[in-house]
Amino acid sequence: MMFISKIQLLNCCLCTMNFNQKTKFAGALAACPQESRLSITAPQELEALSGSCLHIPCNFRAKSEKRFDRSRAAVAVWIKNESRVLINSNNVIFNSSGTVNTYPMRITGNVSQKDCTTLFYSLNTDYTDTYFFRLENGPFKATASCDPLQIRVTDSPWKPRIEISGDLKEKKSVTITCSAFTPCPHSPPQLTWTLQQDSHNNMEENTDGTFTTKIQETVTLSDSHDGNNISCSARYPVNEGDFKTAETEVTLNVSYAPKDTSASISPSGLVSAGSSVNLTCSSRAKPPVSSFTWFKSSTDGPMKVSEGEIYSFKMTNETDTESYYCVAANIFGNQTSSWIHVNNAGSFLLQLLLITGSTVIILLLVVCIW
Repeated sequence: MMFISKIQLLNCCLCTMNFNQKTKFAGALAACPQESRLSITAPQELEALSGSCLHIPCNFRAKSEKRFDRSRAAVAVWIKNESRVLINSNNVIFNSSGTVNTYPMRITGNVSQKDCTTLFYSLNTDYTDTYFFRLENGPFKATASCDPLQIRVTDSPWKPRIEISGDLKEKKSVTITCSAFTPCPHSPPQLTWTLQQDSHNNMEENTDGTFTTKIQETVTLSDSHDGNNISCSARYPVNEGDFKTAETEVTLNVSYAPKDTSASISPSGLVSAGSSVNLTCSSRAKPPVSSFTWFKSSTDGPMKVSEGEIYSFKMTNETDTESYYCVAANIFGNQTSSWIHVNNAGSFLLQLLLITGSTVIILLLVVCIW
């Protein structure tokens, strides 16, 4: 016996739905005559949110301009599923003359100026379908059969999109934009993000007549921005009072030169002659430090003595006190540590004995004089 999981069954259903929608769309195109008397300029596919509205940008053109008479009343008609009205008149779901208003639509464009822009409101998922525009202008009646419009109504809002323009490097200025799909410009989404409170929302019209809502900020980057998360949420008004929200998040990946460079010594304190000394250079950078260089003080100025994160050497009898520093570097720059000092224990004890002896002699002289 074969068992089918719920997930397999759901995937099967979704595939069937997509196949059915594509089949309907293909069938609509199959009904397209070789020479259509009417054509429209509009997006082929539009998405909308249930409980909200859909702005349908639309302009039409008659094949023969003489057939369209601006002086006559021009009636805009929307048909669903099947473009051939004579075959199934029940598919007519809107007529701007008011005779049919099965679906909640309103023509917002000026039809006499060939503008068939339409507002489709109070949407629900049942309105997912293929639609055709039809014009009735006196004796001239034609359907844009070759220009089907696929509308899909979803219950879930779309995640906003975060884009960053510019190099993600310290001291560089970048423009960060969060944008949200805006199918209903009459009731656009409200964008908010963690980058800045109360950012101003701007709504822009796209080249195809649809709309996008955006917020934008310019930031001068530093190493402290690296690893920061920026989240942006889009809050869509639906059903006159409710909201549907979607959120997206990105992590900043900022490159920077070495920071917090320091040198340390092991063992710490006084070092006996013949003992091993390890000097370690540490730093943080992105990308990581590519080279460490050690310098030693001398009468002629700093002298390069080694390369590498750790510099090891043996303390000699001749060594008194030596001073060192390191330089950490990557492709974006370098940084120098503070000086560290290596003290010879024998030299230090000799100096201490000399100082102590001198002090005793002075005290004896004072006592003798007294």
